[in-house]
Amino acid sequence: MSALSQRTSWRTAAVAAVAVAVLVTGIRAAERGAAQGAAARLPAGAFGQNFEVVGYTDLDGRPGFKMTIQQVGGRWLMYVGSFWARGWSIVDVTDPKAAKVVKFIPGPDNSSTVQMDWAQGFMETPLSKIPAGRDFDEKKAYDGGFYMWDLKDPLNPQKLGHWKSVGTHRNYYDGGRYVHATSEMEGYKGQIYVIVDVSDPRNPTEAGRWWVPGQHTAGGESSAENISMHGPAIPIGNLVYLSYGAAGMVILDISNVAKPKLVGQLDFSPPFHSGIAVHTVLPLPDRKIAIVNSEAGPEYCKEPSNHASIVDISDPAKPWLISMLPRPLPPPGYPVADFCDKGRFGPHNVSTLQHNSFVQKQGDVLFLTYFTAGLRAYDISDARAPKEVGYFIAPDPTKRYGPLPAGALVTDTEDVLVDTRGYIYITDRNQGIWILRYTGPMPRKR
Repeated sequence: MSALSQRTSWRTAAVAAVAVAVLVTGIRAAERGAAQGAAARLPAGAFGQNFEVVGYTDLDGRPGFKMTIQQVGGRWLMYVGSFWARGWSIVDVTDPKAAKVVKFIPGPDNSSTVQMDWAQGFMETPLSKIPAGRDFDEKKAYDGGFYMWDLKDPLNPQKLGHWKSVGTHRNYYDGGRYVHATSEMEGYKGQIYVIVDVSDPRNPTEAGRWWVPGQHTAGGESSAENISMHGPAIPIGNLVYLSYGAAGMVILDISNVAKPKLVGQLDFSPPFHSGIAVHTVLPLPDRKIAIVNSEAGPEYCKEPSNHASIVDISDPAKPWLISMLPRPLPPPGYPVADFCDKGRFGPHNVSTLQHNSFVQKQGDVLFLTYFTAGLRAYDISDARAPKEVGYFIAPDPTKRYGPLPAGALVTDTEDVLVDTRGYIYITDRNQGIWILRYTGPMPRKR
């Protein structure tokens, strides 16, 4: 090669090297800009990917748990069960950037008021004994069962009737004749499934019940440990899907509500922990699958593993496990190397209120709360290979409202609801409601 050719070659290489350096610098600058832009949409102390914060309400200092929502007269109103207070908040979320509590409805003293469900102008609110470790007074009475409310005036619910039991937890009500209750009953160990006729909401009456053999201690049965329905029961046609703790996912035929019959069952414990081995079952009948997950118990993962799974329900008599959702990992820069080291870690709630016309129907992106790991988003378009596509971890709270978490005061994301506008609402034991939008990729149409 001649000297001229060599100089030309070196010059070309140098120009190319400079071009590459400029390109890399530009890419890195763009990456930094994107990261800074993403961070700008999150509050200080929060971590997230593919989520932006739209709004927040502190619920006037009454941290909430379960939520339901309706649109009426041009307004979007959310009803929120209180975690530490006794009663229910009504929150105007018409403008999510300016969400505000417009009314608080006091509940019965010494009673748990964390849940509710709304449909067709009526609301049911479960009632129970406050769980151990909280502010329950054993010397005082409490209300158990559930209240029925007239919600035709959405800001002024009128209490109609009271179905009484030892206590109910996660009930299902779609505006029809029945409340599908998760109830403690006299003579039984753990919660069982009870169908309650509310055609006369002032006088609810039991229509049928079902339990796992061993729970009816008053009938001479020997109760198995941790056999307790968690709920909600979700009816699809003549079938109902139950999340039944250590008894797993249970499918019943309720064509005769007075005598429900077992159709199918899928155990998860062992190998997963037996406390609440099946906390939620969300059937997606169009896809012939169900989302099934446990609930984490003790803080710092002092129990066998939890799970969030996808189950085939094409044959209700023979449900089987398809896959498991990936375990969340802390993002770069997070203060702990494993979420177990921060507190209570594991799955909890998905947006189950699929019967509510103002709740977004479950599509190919699933939102699942994970306590210390915040809210996780999963692409479930391929049931065999679900993958995480986003997360939001709220800043740790600065004020303690109740005794939990027992360890450090950290974020504890509890429930999630997604409305038909695409706004995502999450609650926390010691914070208000965060209102989010998912900004990540949407799965390709199947």
